[in-house]
Amino acid sequence: MDTIASFFSFITTPVSWVIVQFHTVYGAIFGDDTGWAWGLSIVSLVILIRICLIPLFVKQIKATRAMQTLQPEMKKIQERYKNDKQRQSEEMMKLYKETGTNPLSSCLPILAQSPFFFALYHVLNSIANNDTIGSINQNLLDSAQKAHIFGAPLAAKFTDSASDVAALDASLTTVRIITAVMIVMMSASQFYTQRQLMTKNVDTTVKTPFMQQQKMLMYIFPVMFAVFGINFPVGVLLYWLTTNVWTMGQQMYVIRNNPTPGSKAQAAYLERLYKHVTHHGKTRGRGEKAIVKAIVAKGRDRNEYERKFINGLSKAGLAAQADGTVVKGETATVVQTEDGTPTTATPRRQQPKRQSKSQRQAGAAKPAGESSEPKTSLSKSDEPEDAKPAAKKAAQKPGGGGRSKAQSGQRKGPQRPKSPTKK
Repeated sequence: MDTIASFFSFITTPVSWVIVQFHTVYGAIFGDDTGWAWGLSIVSLVILIRICLIPLFVKQIKATRAMQTLQPEMKKIQERYKNDKQRQSEEMMKLYKETGTNPLSSCLPILAQSPFFFALYHVLNSIANNDTIGSINQNLLDSAQKAHIFGAPLAAKFTDSASDVAALDASLTTVRIITAVMIVMMSASQFYTQRQLMTKNVDTTVKTPFMQQQKMLMYIFPVMFAVFGINFPVGVLLYWLTTNVWTMGQQMYVIRNNPTPGSKAQAAYLERLYKHVTHHGKTRGRGEKAIVKAIVAKGRDRNEYERKFINGLSKAGLAAQADGTVVKGETATVVQTEDGTPTTATPRRQQPKRQSKSQRQAGAAKPAGESSEPKTSLSKSDEPEDAKPAAKKAAQKPGGGGRSKAQSGQRKGPQRPKSPTKK
């Protein structure tokens, strides 16, 4: 650890200087030698570091979103090479290279704050060994050794002996209880942060190597913190517990307000957004407009929750626009076209009523020229009077097909011509 500490010694002086400045402020309120002054200085150092890392966190979110947009392509690769895992991995790496994405981008905040972590560890370790470091002179060193957090010295460890703890004016039992509780809280907060990311903010319809890595980290990190935590001073445990709580709160905010498409968090967010939009008839804020705009732009590529949201607006007489706003429809019904974009539909033409089997058979039994609808008494006079004598004459012509009745005494059908009589 001395090698690692010396490697990060370039940041030890700035970290110790920041702690001293915060201690000056809190020492004027709670007293220079109190655990509150030194403890709050460490907590303030964490908050300052995490605020400085917000741009990196935003970059991490964008990279994660870029990975999510590739999930349909990843699913195609998985289906195409489902029997060839090596080729599947090669195609995945090729896709990452072509799009400029990195599946390990979620580790950036942890890697960025690692130098501050080791610098703080080196500072607290020097306090435990009664060595001045950076901006901490002998007077501040004596004050830090007297500071206790819930009865445990700032520089005490779980693995310290009874004599080492007694030299810091504390009890070994108290130190081990406090450090054990902090280790458990630190590991639990880390596990919960990763778990809510995997269960609420991940599209489970697509299985990717990125998801497998996140699932492994969810179990590996808490175990690592529990194993290495017994060698951390109380001040470092306080630092790591604070940064885990910050990460957990930051993750909860992102999941609630900017969820991953296709995740359970998105389903809950769109349900809340639907209730608000249908109640007020409009979207509020740039965030909601950006979400609606992205959903409209997807068209036919919308997932189940997004289609449900658009269809819900349609049933409520509302239509989502391309700019993220929502407008009200007056009398027309708002539906989706084949490409998924909302449009106003015209009323459909009413289809004729389907006839029963008996009705179809009765209509088929009637002559072809006769209408299936019953005629009224006025239908007899529809034919012109001048056409009747002409029709009667046509019927009286030999061989005509218009004869309606056979003469009496003659059989129906064509008659054999009579043989000529001899004169």
